[in-house]
Amino acid sequence: MQDEAALLSFEHQLHLSETIGEHAWETDLAEHRFSFTGDHPLTCTDMHLLGSAAPGPKSWLWSWANPAGYRDEVLELAKFVRAFGERNGIPELTTPEIPFDALPGAPTEPAAVTALMMEASKVAAVRWTGYQGPVGGGTRAGFLIEHPDFVLPPPAGPRVSRVLQQGLAELRIYDHRRAFESYALYRGLKFQHNGPQMYISGLDFSVSVQFNDRNLVTAMSMNLSGSRT
Repeated sequence: MQDEAALLSFEHQLHLSETIGEHAWETDLAEHRFSFTGDHPLTCTDMHLLGSAAPGPKSWLWSWANPAGYRDEVLELAKFVRAFGERNGIPELTTPEIPFDALPGAPTEPAAVTALMMEASKVAAVRWTGYQGPVGGGTRAGFLIEHPDFVLPPPAGPRVSRVLQQGLAELRIYDHRRAFESYALYRGLKFQHNGPQMYISGLDFSVSVQFNDRNLVTAMSMNLSGSRT
């Protein structure tokens, strides 16, 4: 699930950063409201609290299991993710509280744990824009947020090139082939496999990728309207 989410999620986070610019954030769970202030003030049309990662107990707590209790609209998507986990046998999505060291890679920082759980939730919910922030005492809360401005523009060569190259350099991806194929599917791009190679194409670009026997990228070239990079 992490590999499936990686590149599309990365592109959405790039788009979110460009959309809101320098900012601060605030949320009112009682009013079901999530807003950004700063360069481009914006109030989300919907928000979903997934859960929180706390350094004290060193655990992730799903929002639907939090004894504080929240209104149904805040929890609806987290419960949908739980149901997805139940159908597919994914205990990390169904266990109310999960120790950090029980998660893949045994992360130790709340921010890393929150990012991990947000990425899995994005695949289950097919919602791709997330935000996490501090909520006191070193705890981080993870949200999925929605607004028409967060919808990605049609895929263009320069942006796809950046997503693939920067994503490979900065993200922890275990199966590159799976990540590339998932990204192409979600973005409506054409793709085909030919042994160790994969070809991805859009209206103004094409990408050729070479993989080794562990499905890791060994070479990649892109043709942007006639120029190869």
